Amino acid sequence: MSQRKKKGSTSETPPVSLTDDMVSQYLLNNPDFFIRNARQIEQMRVPHPVRDSISLVEWQMGRQRNHIEQLEEEITLLMEQATTNEILFTRLINLQCQLVQADSLQDLLDRLRQWARSLGLVDATIRLFNEKWHLGAPSDFTHLSLPRQSFESMRIQRLGSRNQYLGPLNGPEILLLMPEAKMVGSVALSLLGKRGDLGMVIFTSRDPQHYQQGMGTLILDQLSLILPGLLSRWIEPV
Repeated sequence: MSQRKKKGSTSETPPVSLTDDMVSQYLLNNPDFFIRNARQIEQMRVPHPVRDSISLVEWQMGRQRNHIEQLEEEITLLMEQATTNEILFTRLINLQCQLVQADSLQDLLDRLRQWARSLGLVDATIRLFNEKWHLGAPSDFTHLSLPRQSFESMRIQRLGSRNQYLGPLNGPEILLLMPEAKMVGSVALSLLGKRGDLGMVIFTSRDPQHYQQGMGTLILDQLSLILPGLLSRWIEPV
């Protein structure tokens, strides 16, 4: 005979508290669940922030639509970036071709200035640290010379550890770098050389918002490497 059940005992199995992980694992282990329960799945409702609730099928379709829209936005952004890079590359190649054809230092400076103005900018200026270049008399380009020490405080404040600065300058800074400049709204400044210790090239715009921190510096990066070699054709490095 089977033993009688003790008073107050029960043969019922206590309910199991399901977790999200348990349900997810079950569905992963039983991929045919949705096929075997297709009718019930179609009748399931899930919360919706606008329509109270929607069917599981509608919810899944909505997720797919959102995913497709996100992919389309990413593709559009990549295409825009590719177009921008192509334009920048074309401009850089054009500038390089112009500069290598210069037959004098003044011609080089004029070609750089003309290229800048073709982009709607005010001017392009080159300043060279006099500790790195022979720019003393009888040179006709002593006005390009700039003592590095006089630039040091500005470098620390504006550039920090970077080799480029994009944004506005105050009056004393403009007077230091471009004594004859007028209507300077914002600048793109890049130190020359791999270590940024040879000088700088500066592009100026009347628009205070034209150059801002966070903008791309592809052309500036390349110019900082190209110009020292071109300049050394007419100015002897120290």
